[in-house]
Amino acid sequence: MKRKHKRLLAVLGLVAGLGVAAALVLTAFNDNLVFFHSPSDVAEKKIAADKRFRIGGLVEAGSVKKDGLTTEFVVTDLRHAVPVVYTGMLPDLFREGQGVVANGKLDAEGRFIASEVLAKHDENYMPPEVADALKKSGQWHEKPGDHAKLKPGS
Repeated sequence: MKRKHKRLLAVLGLVAGLGVAAALVLTAFNDNLVFFHSPSDVAEKKIAADKRFRIGGLVEAGSVKKDGLTTEFVVTDLRHAVPVVYTGMLPDLFREGQGVVANGKLDAEGRFIASEVLAKHDENYMPPEVADALKKSGQWHEKPGDHAKLKPGS
């Protein structure tokens, strides 16, 4: 075999190896990718029951029910609402009317089964995804130099 052919085979083998490695990396990345959805997105889109994603919004007033370590509450973006079930310790800052982001998946009944719940860390912070979802729903306004707030009467 000529020297030229040996080099060509080596280059082709290297390119094939890089292609396989890139495919494996992209597959692993896709398996760990978690998308954010608002309650309106969940209501409008058909999300598979076993697909992991994040949901965010406000904890609806009067919706929190605790039974031992299991907590049921409703997350809303003021247009749609999704019931959430979480078993475990909630963050200290978790309360009704506050922003929350939960990781998990929908069950067959349309409830969101959360594996993790994240709450805001101070009175001026709203998770960016939650704020964007509320802005899309038309329930959020922001004045220059002022912190974003819910519209009066919302």
